Amino acid sequence: MLHLHHVNLQPVTGGGEIYTHAVTRALRDAGAEVTLYVHPANRLWDGLSGAVAVAGEEELLDRLPAGAFVVTQSPLGQAAREWIAQRHRWIAFAHMPITGGRSAAQFRASRLVVTVSNYCVELLRRAGIAQVHPEPLYGIADVARAAAGPILRRSPYTWDRRKFRDRLLGVFEPFLETFRTQAAFEKLPGLTLGIVSLVSPIKQFPQLFTILAPHLARHPQIRLEIFGNGGYAQVRDLRRALVPLGDRARFWGFQENVAAIYPRLDWLMTGLPEKEALGLNALEAQACGTPVLAPDAPPFTETVLPGKSGFLYRDPRSDGGADFARLLDAIAAGRPRPDPRAATEHLAKFSYPALVERAARLVQRLKQIRD
Repeated sequence: MLHLHHVNLQPVTGGGEIYTHAVTRALRDAGAEVTLYVHPANRLWDGLSGAVAVAGEEELLDRLPAGAFVVTQSPLGQAAREWIAQRHRWIAFAHMPITGGRSAAQFRASRLVVTVSNYCVELLRRAGIAQVHPEPLYGIADVARAAAGPILRRSPYTWDRRKFRDRLLGVFEPFLETFRTQAAFEKLPGLTLGIVSLVSPIKQFPQLFTILAPHLARHPQIRLEIFGNGGYAQVRDLRRALVPLGDRARFWGFQENVAAIYPRLDWLMTGLPEKEALGLNALEAQACGTPVLAPDAPPFTETVLPGKSGFLYRDPRSDGGADFARLLDAIAAGRPRPDPRAATEHLAKFSYPALVERAARLVQRLKQIRD
């Protein structure tokens, strides 16, 4: 049996960690033995068999047996990458598209590079990575992980303890939160658009809503609910971009109970496209019956079926949001809202059985590398 040493040392939970959780299970169901090395502070792995907490890269390298198949999901430092490439058979997952000055050099010493969309496959090939696995290992809508209970307002911030400003604010914010009423989310009358995502630079939410917020503000019945957290600057800039909406834009912080959130949204909104590898939130929303509004560009052209699971609009940086405004006017006037669950063939591509089939083909290729 092929034994894979799977690595994700991220201390917080984002799309890459949800993806790693699903892929670990799929690789096992495809016939591989999997040991998963994780960060001890991340509670996502609690209860997942074969998860081993390691204190950092040095402990990881000490634990790996000689000549192991090492499958990395999270970034590693250059020294750790070189060590693994020299002593093991390294399979690297590429979770970010090679755009915006991002270099593919970190993958050159790997035996195989696996990625999550045709968009990323093509970008890796253009960057000269000949050993890219030709089939994207699409993510899935893994909403079963959700916790039960009410959706309570939480801090929208994650604090970077390396920065003095964040360390200082991170001390005072919990104190201030004790004086605020802990509101529970309820869908209010009108049309509810939602963000369910980390507020991270790759999403480019401040840039997006600087253009779109004035168009949203024209419709007093439209609200925007934000479920997710991010760094201080990203949240600050998003708040500034949403000023035209006033109190119709609300921040709820990171939430685990996503299965309860999506059905309460009329539409999910994605970020801008080019830095996004796939967009698990778009898959989750569709699986829960919530259609998606996204720019008409990869990778969203892979994950959203226009008219069936959502609508695509022209990149607002190209037209000042005019195409989005036309779409929004039609939705506000009563344009029928599609139910993505009816697009069964489309959603089947992003199902767990389809992931297991793809994982099985990947395992067969890895066996060839072993032999």
